[in-house]
Amino acid sequence: MFHGTITALLTPFKNGQIDEDAFRAHLDRQIEAGVHAVVPAGTTGEAATLSFAEHKRLIGITVEHVAGRVPVIAGTGSNNTAESIELTQSAKSLGADAALLISPYYNKPTQEGIFRHYEAVADAVHLPQIVYNVPGRTQSNILPATVARLSKISNIVGIKDATADMEQFNATLDACEGRIDFFSGDDATVLPFMALGGAGVISVVANVAPQAMLRLTNAAAAGDWNEARKAQLAMRELNRVMFVQSNPIPVKAACAMMGWIGAEVRLPLTVLPDDLCAELHASLTAFGLKPERTLP
Repeated sequence: MFHGTITALLTPFKNGQIDEDAFRAHLDRQIEAGVHAVVPAGTTGEAATLSFAEHKRLIGITVEHVAGRVPVIAGTGSNNTAESIELTQSAKSLGADAALLISPYYNKPTQEGIFRHYEAVADAVHLPQIVYNVPGRTQSNILPATVARLSKISNIVGIKDATADMEQFNATLDACEGRIDFFSGDDATVLPFMALGGAGVISVVANVAPQAMLRLTNAAAAGDWNEARKAQLAMRELNRVMFVQSNPIPVKAACAMMGWIGAEVRLPLTVLPDDLCAELHASLTAFGLKPERTLP
């Protein structure tokens, strides 16, 4: 259903509010680059600090502005199942093509609790849904057997796997028996992920370098592993520097250096410090992205 390079969109802020003009321009930049889909209001979009009204507004802007040019996969996850249902219902009513739902964080549910959470959302909202496993943020891991159970629910169509654990990915892939698609949530391991059967990546780095990520996913999809390997290796330093602090701090700083958005983030996140800004600027320059300015 979905494939290739899918951008996990950042959310530009200006004076504490969503910078809607900058966000629309960012959408156009991504679509013109050729990305295969976009994800508003996810982790990279600072969904945890968006009000319900802002969250819904951001999805609405995306659907309206994209206007069918690429699929919109709305971030609708929460650690509260009722809230996840409400956000997913809203995404459907706004015209999103699918929803991406993070596994409940902070609560540390059991595997049965994780299953029932996703089952409840899928039962409540008939919209294609992608499970999101990111243990580094949620402190719980969706195990292969649980993903296999979820894959039997008709409108659960995929999983974003940010574990970078190829052994677990293999086990999960086998357990699901082709019922769902797999998307990498780790920019640094897209090549091995796709070589093992992944459909693509939901990418942070694509915010600043969509063509580079497209080079990788397009080559992998075509079975041109030599080209895919070159593309992955070419992005090694860029992938590293985009995660020198918590996402989306570095990628927002990078896009601000390019002159596309402001570097503003919402507390408890803070802007990238001076020494890391200098490192990031040097990496962008070395990659050929030609940042217009330094920060702060």
